[in-house]
Amino acid sequence: MTRPQLELKNYLAKQGLLKTNVLKEAFTKVDRKDFVLKENTLLAYEDFPIPIGFGQTISQPSTVAFMLDLLDIEPGQKILDVGSGSGWTTALVAKAVGPTGQVFAVEKIKELVNFGLHNLAKYKLKNISMEISGKKIGLPSEAPFDRILVSAAAEYLPNDLIKQLKTNGVMIIPIKNSVWKITRKSKTEILKQEFPGFMFVPLR
Repeated sequence: MTRPQLELKNYLAKQGLLKTNVLKEAFTKVDRKDFVLKENTLLAYEDFPIPIGFGQTISQPSTVAFMLDLLDIEPGQKILDVGSGSGWTTALVAKAVGPTGQVFAVEKIKELVNFGLHNLAKYKLKNISMEISGKKIGLPSEAPFDRILVSAAAEYLPNDLIKQLKTNGVMIIPIKNSVWKITRKSKTEILKQEFPGFMFVPLR
């Protein structure tokens, strides 16, 4: 781990983020620098979003840490990453679930799928599947999931994604300017918690 990487992890921890050892380890093992464009390498450890092309960004580290804390990842889980972009959050989640877990990543923009796959190849993670999004949101063919992470802002809560959660599964999704934690307690009971004050690129 490089010194700037350690400083970023320590900064996030001091903000009250990275609440589990699983996440601390993931942020230790996965370097944000490996997921930005070459011209932005010097900005990789700053706490703000960075453009990755096609109107998309690699998210702000403190926002990613906040969302992953809410996601409550445990080793061995099956997780869907919607809007995987550069692959950074995909790699963090893959490290967190460990070799017994699985991460399915989907991205709408073909060029970013290729960019993400190129970045992820640096880590040789064998528990990741990344592909271009289909016509339906999420990945119904692999559902249900223990956790779903959405990294771009929806206009409303997509019911099709809720259906892809297991019972007691959790989804973290930005809706407009808030982050929402959605827990599927049963087929009919859905718990919703709102955390306002965020900005995301729109979900495509």
